[in-house]
Amino acid sequence: MIVTYNWLKEFVDFQYSPQQLCDRLTMVGLEVDALEEIGGNLDSVIVAKLDSVEQHPDADRLTVCQVNNGKDVVQVVCGATNHKTGDLIALAQPGSVLPGDFKIKKSKIRGQVSQGMLCSEKELGLAADSPGIMILPADLPLGEPVFEALGLKDYQIEIGLTPNRPDCLSVVGVAREVAALCQQKLKLPKPSIKKFEDSVEDKAAVVIENEEGCPRYAARMIKDIKIGPSPDWMVQRLEAVGMRSINNVVDVTNYVMMELGHPLHAFDFRYLSEGKIIVKTAQEGDKFTTLDENEHMLSAEDLMICDGQHPVAMAGIMGGLNSEVKDDTRTVLLEAAYFKPTMIRRTSKRHGLHTESSHRFERGADIDMIPVALDRAAGLIAELAGGQVLSGVIDCYPRELEPVNLEISVSKTKKLLDIPIDRDSMQNLFESIGLQVRAGSDPDRLQVTVPSFRPDIEREVDLIEEVARLYGYDQIPVTMPVGTVDAKLPPLRQQLQKSLRQSMVAAGFSEAMNYSFVAAKDISKIGVGDEDLRSAQVKILNPLSEDQAVMRTSLVPSLLETVSNNINYRSSDLRLFELRPVFLTPLEGGQSVEKLSLTAVMSGQRDPEGWSQSAASVDFYDIKGVVEEILAKINIENVFFDSQETQPYLHPGKSCQFMSGQESLGFVGEVHPEVLSRFNIEQPVYLFELDVEATIALAGQHAQFKALSRFPDVKRDSALLLDESISADQVMDIVNGSKIRYVESASIFDLYTGKGVPAGKKSLAIRVCYRDLEKTLTETEVTKSHDKLIRSLCHRLEAEIR
Repeated sequence: MIVTYNWLKEFVDFQYSPQQLCDRLTMVGLEVDALEEIGGNLDSVIVAKLDSVEQHPDADRLTVCQVNNGKDVVQVVCGATNHKTGDLIALAQPGSVLPGDFKIKKSKIRGQVSQGMLCSEKELGLAADSPGIMILPADLPLGEPVFEALGLKDYQIEIGLTPNRPDCLSVVGVAREVAALCQQKLKLPKPSIKKFEDSVEDKAAVVIENEEGCPRYAARMIKDIKIGPSPDWMVQRLEAVGMRSINNVVDVTNYVMMELGHPLHAFDFRYLSEGKIIVKTAQEGDKFTTLDENEHMLSAEDLMICDGQHPVAMAGIMGGLNSEVKDDTRTVLLEAAYFKPTMIRRTSKRHGLHTESSHRFERGADIDMIPVALDRAAGLIAELAGGQVLSGVIDCYPRELEPVNLEISVSKTKKLLDIPIDRDSMQNLFESIGLQVRAGSDPDRLQVTVPSFRPDIEREVDLIEEVARLYGYDQIPVTMPVGTVDAKLPPLRQQLQKSLRQSMVAAGFSEAMNYSFVAAKDISKIGVGDEDLRSAQVKILNPLSEDQAVMRTSLVPSLLETVSNNINYRSSDLRLFELRPVFLTPLEGGQSVEKLSLTAVMSGQRDPEGWSQSAASVDFYDIKGVVEEILAKINIENVFFDSQETQPYLHPGKSCQFMSGQESLGFVGEVHPEVLSRFNIEQPVYLFELDVEATIALAGQHAQFKALSRFPDVKRDSALLLDESISADQVMDIVNGSKIRYVESASIFDLYTGKGVPAGKKSLAIRVCYRDLEKTLTETEVTKSHDKLIRSLCHRLEAEIR
């Protein structure tokens, strides 16, 4: 938005310098992007008089002028034709720099000395175009700077407005903010219209068919006008805010739009069929030519201004070529309306038309400004075009919009902004920008009625922002933020999940993430029967497809499907895991529960392919080792493996349950070949499934420090002849549960069956490590402890020493 310093002073009496004004506007949220002095660098362009104008002796189109600058007479060669002896003109003296970095120098033109240049309005930046040099009023003093003599010195202020401030898209809107800053009254223009007997309602009619898109439409008629150029003051003012002059009628609509912020449009009344204005949406596929002579294909969502037969304007954006004001126009119908911002925005984007009018309507115009802007424009047209304004106004306003009423708390405002402000001061601030305020019985609250020109104020916080803005952002105390650092550990559940993920990644696994929505048939593919808890699935009310119809009760089907897909893409060496919830429902009905589960799979070669690596495939002990490793990481001890319990999707002879005490933690083993075939997997897959909920209940104990011995250990090996039915766990349970002195650890390092071992028997070799924390053990002490341990094993397991 561009305004000028002098234009603002017409509405507010203020004493700020241009720079001070810009600083104050920026501090209330109207950021000034640029301040430029109009005519500030053109003091060397002065008022001068033509003492004589003669034909150039060597050029038909040039004249040689003797120019009196008030001190002496200089010669200037000129190429214009609209000047004569005695005229006052604008003389740019040598050394002047005109707009566009055009430097004036003393020179010779066709043999004649020229000591300057006679300037036109265009060359001085006062107009976009000009027919010749600028002829000045006859009463101006010679030698005085032109801009000073004509009162054209001004400052152009460019404000970068945010989209929520449409009220400042006008000179009056910015002036209202200035009035609030300096505590002065805002002086609005007072339209002056001479009344005539003819009534506009007898000549024209307005019908609003789309009341949602156009809540209000008003019109006035001016007859007997004469189209012509606008006076210099209006042209210069429009040029100063970035608009070009067209003619006196169109210029008035643009002038009032810039002054009051409400767009208007003038129709040539003779082209309005049946003298009607109908506001309605377009017919899909209709064509319409706008004032810029471009044809547009209309949509059924485009709001149009129509006459009795066809469209004449694209509502709120641009008028039509078929009803534009021309040189022979004698009667105009002047429009002022309010259009729904969203409809204008969509139409503007759809057709690639962004105008000054659409810019304002898109952000929200002031519906109550319609009669004021209409009267102001009608009065100016009558004044500048010599017309007569018909009596009466057509004002269609079917459903009057209710104003927004808000309540604001003084204590809340003070607390939030940390400023010492009372209720009376807040009331004065609100009233200074045109808000209506009522102070009720509660001393802590104010009732505020928001005017229609502030559509951005919708809630109490918006009012609090206005207080901060008007009080002064620079007056709000500056404080450093205060914060506390709390060393809180995350919950155990969260710690465990993180630890499990890190342990799996450290073991070489990659995390897979599958949908929680699966097909109902997936659970049957892994052999789960109807009597199993996992067969009771939670159905989705509105599934996207049959493949995502239920919540999964196991991670196994999804992970095996992932394995199958990877193998199909020739990625057969896999280590994948998924740590996600499953959703279980009791078979007898009841509330479903969400349980966290960890499932991992291994398949393919144990080591990456290479000349020094083994080509062996992973086996049961690889996946079992991963289980032991991650359980050790979360400090779950006394884990044992029970081969009597398994799952339907695991190989019955190559799988087991792992437990801690009496608590089942999960299952590990090779996936059943029949299950693999259902997923089109042709290589062995090893899997473990960990019940994370059960693990959480057992985990959480921190690792305990155990002192390191400074003395050497002693190892003893023994081979036991046992029945084949005796498991390694039974042997290790006796060793680890014994109270024999000096035993530090034990391990099984060999298993042998075959020649030399009777049928039904097996040879199991164990290695026991002995150590004392306080001394070096003697041979006698080690032998005594080891013999006692072996006797215990032989007695309890009916074993023999080999």
